[in-house]
Amino acid sequence: MPIVPVRNLKGEIVGEIALLDRVFARPLNHAVIWEAVRWFMAKQRAGTASTKTRGEVSGSGRKPWRQKGTGRARVGSIRTPLWRHGGTVHGPKPRDYSYELPKKVRRAALAVVLSERLREGNLLVFDELSLPSHKTKELVRVLSTLGLAEKKTLLVDSLENRNLALASRNLPRVKLTSGHGMNIYDALYYETIAFSQAAIREVEAILSRG
Repeated sequence: MPIVPVRNLKGEIVGEIALLDRVFARPLNHAVIWEAVRWFMAKQRAGTASTKTRGEVSGSGRKPWRQKGTGRARVGSIRTPLWRHGGTVHGPKPRDYSYELPKKVRRAALAVVLSERLREGNLLVFDELSLPSHKTKELVRVLSTLGLAEKKTLLVDSLENRNLALASRNLPRVKLTSGHGMNIYDALYYETIAFSQAAIREVEAILSRG
């Protein structure tokens, strides 16, 4: 059972927290991470690319000249794909790229990544992530104190934490999410993951289900 120090926003250790092995002590599994990332990226695809077939492009369907006797190549319509401004053959059409992935696999992948972040020393737990004001400079000061100013940091706390939400939204290297809203892509993209105690218990409860 991993024991993780709990810090305050000054970087001082104020306690410790014991985490579940089944969530934060998983062995590295590249295959399950790959499956989860592939599923997540597929769900993000808009699938709005669209081309027009020869039946949809503008233009007459009349045969432009007679079949024989002109010396020119035979052609049946100006909307043929062989001509400029003609239709597109086998082009993309709007479609849904998403597919289903079992919740058990998705939870396992996130647990594997969080376990790896913990082994790297890039998973931090704070007693609370409360700021005295909503000013961005206040959060920048805190991150500088913690040595995270130049790192991509994922903050995990309640989205009702208004000061933290407002202070973090102008920082390109920082993102705030809730425990329930964590996803595999963010866990891999951000170098450091900072949890409040309440949020890490929420994530633990979710990921220990399967």
